[in-house]
Amino acid sequence: MKKAKIIFYVATGLLTLLMFFSAGMYFFNHAEVAKMFTTFGYPTYIIYPYAVAKLLGLVALWFFRGNFLNEWAYAGFFFAFILAFFAHFMVGDGEQTGAFVAMILLIVSYIYSKKI
Repeated sequence: MKKAKIIFYVATGLLTLLMFFSAGMYFFNHAEVAKMFTTFGYPTYIIYPYAVAKLLGLVALWFFRGNFLNEWAYAGFFFAFILAFFAHFMVGDGEQTGAFVAMILLIVSYIYSKKI
């Protein structure tokens, strides 16, 4: 049980840091993110709401464990990371590694959240 808790907290903590970094980029480096979103063909008006959704998802992961909000947060992050991976892959910018790492952390966090 102790090993499962450690793995869960490490994976979820690293995922949280990655999402804080991502949301911070969306808030504080809007011009660069807008250029990236335009390259993907996404509208730039979703940048701020997407950053807020990431932060709310983190709140759900940490504070609503075992609740349906927690499951929705995991699902939302899952689809966000899949879409981010393929957006970077299709554009060919070579930046899909972050989405892949986030997906691995998310899967590990989800599996071990069920074990504790």
